[in-house]
Amino acid sequence: MSKESLYQYCQHYVAQRIETARTAMEAAQASANEESKSSAGDKYETGRAMAQLERDRHAQLLAEALRLRDDLARIDPDKKTETIQPGSLVETDRGTFYIALSIGKAVVNGRDYFLVSPASPIAAAMAHRKAGASVSFNNVVYQIRAVH
Repeated sequence: MSKESLYQYCQHYVAQRIETARTAMEAAQASANEESKSSAGDKYETGRAMAQLERDRHAQLLAEALRLRDDLARIDPDKKTETIQPGSLVETDRGTFYIALSIGKAVVNGRDYFLVSPASPIAAAMAHRKAGASVSFNNVVYQIRAVH
C-alpha cells in the first residue's frame, strides 16, 4: 500500500475531470457559435441561450475540478503523521481510507480503498485520532489499526 500511488490516482482523477470539463465547455461554445451561423429569429436566440447555459454549466464543473486540483496540491503524500489529517492513509477494521478527495471507492494496485474528502463526515469523525482509537460513525464503530 502506497500513499504515493493513491495520490497519483487522485491526480489522474482530477486531470480527467479538468480535461472532460474543458472539452465539453469548448464543444458548447462551438455549438453556440454555429447556432449563430445557421439559425434565424427566435430559434436563433433560444438555441444560442441553451448553448450558453450548457457552456456555463461546464465552466462551473471546470472551476470545481480546478479547486480539487488546488486542494490536492496542498497534500504532501510523503508526510508522516501519527494523527489523522488530510493526506493520511487510515487502516480500519472496516476498510482503508485515504483522506484527500471525495472520489468514493477505488481499486488501486489491486486493493480497495475509500477516497474521502477531509470535509466528509467520516473524515471529520476520524480527524486527529491515532492508531488504536475507535470512531463511531452512522451507528458503526471503526477501529483504527494504523495511520500512515
